[in-house]
Amino acid sequence: MKKLAIWAPFVLFLIFVGVVARGLIQPGGRVVRSALVGKPLPVFTLPAATKGVRGLNTADLAMGQPRLLNIFASWCIPCIAEAPVLLELKAKGVAIDAIAIRDTPQDVARFLARNGNPYQRIGSDVTSAVQLALGSSGVPESYVVDGKGVIRYQHVGDIRSEDVPMILDQMEVAR
Repeated sequence: MKKLAIWAPFVLFLIFVGVVARGLIQPGGRVVRSALVGKPLPVFTLPAATKGVRGLNTADLAMGQPRLLNIFASWCIPCIAEAPVLLELKAKGVAIDAIAIRDTPQDVARFLARNGNPYQRIGSDVTSAVQLALGSSGVPESYVVDGKGVIRYQHVGDIRSEDVPMILDQMEVAR
């Protein structure tokens, strides 16, 4: 019996290592489920993020046609990587609006000059109040909003080329 007791801590350690290794090899789902999907956008009005673009409010996103709402920041590296894909979506007929998070008008203007401007409107959310109301945890993050202003899909992280067909499908479902 003493021999068994000596090996018990080692066996428990091996079981622990096995459970941790299994979790690392086969992680749980990677999809973030938004509590706001299927619900109307929160009510907001944001001023223009920079000169030459209109600001953004809830009513702009409920004008009969689905829209992609992109949350970005000029200081966000994945946002820079996402920019060409958003231009591709715009070229495919996707209407895109944006919320610039914790940014200055000058930085937003420089970001758009360097990376292109796929947006019809850009609201400035300097305190991240609207971002938090949307349940967004970071940038970039995008929402497919139907023509009535209801969130139909949330995409966490940058939209990549391989995501374009799925985003186009989600836009079509939102019609």
